[in-house]
Amino acid sequence: MLNQILRFLLDTVFGFFVFVLLARFYLQLLRVPFRNPLGQFVTALTNWLVLPARRFIPAMFGLDLASFLLAWGIEALMVFLLYLLRGGGVGSAAGIVAGIFFSLALLELARFSLYLLIGVILIQAVISWVSPHAPLAPLFNALTAPFLRPFRRVVPPIGNVDLSPLFALVAAQLLLIPLEYFTRTVAGLL
Repeated sequence: MLNQILRFLLDTVFGFFVFVLLARFYLQLLRVPFRNPLGQFVTALTNWLVLPARRFIPAMFGLDLASFLLAWGIEALMVFLLYLLRGGGVGSAAGIVAGIFFSLALLELARFSLYLLIGVILIQAVISWVSPHAPLAPLFNALTAPFLRPFRRVVPPIGNVDLSPLFALVAAQLLLIPLEYFTRTVAGLL
């Protein structure tokens, strides 16, 4: 029972920070302005981690590598701690095991990124139906536009209803299937 409680707490706390760091990375990647309540929330929660890390991890090609690498490191640490809680040991092949942990963490970041995309698309779709002039509507439109654009080129609106979010959600779900398979395969190496 204590093991389950610890696993839940680790997954919740570490997972929360990984999601927020990934959100910061994608907000900057997609050039979304931070002058909105969500951007300010993400900045306030992550500045204490990201700003010191930027001294050692510079941005490259307009990418906020500090946020991404911090998310990756926190995820790898969480995978490692969960592995130890299950009774796993490192043994003599510490380098190989560390490579597996970082590979698992990278696969988990890809999975979290898809879940973030799914959540943002759902929120954007609901906002566009309920209150298209809401203060956060431009933020969610900017976040989803690059992902919905390819579907909007192929699928025309039907009766003034944009079905591109539905197709983007299906595509994200389809990408999750092989990603979870690869994650289980890599986890099986431990």
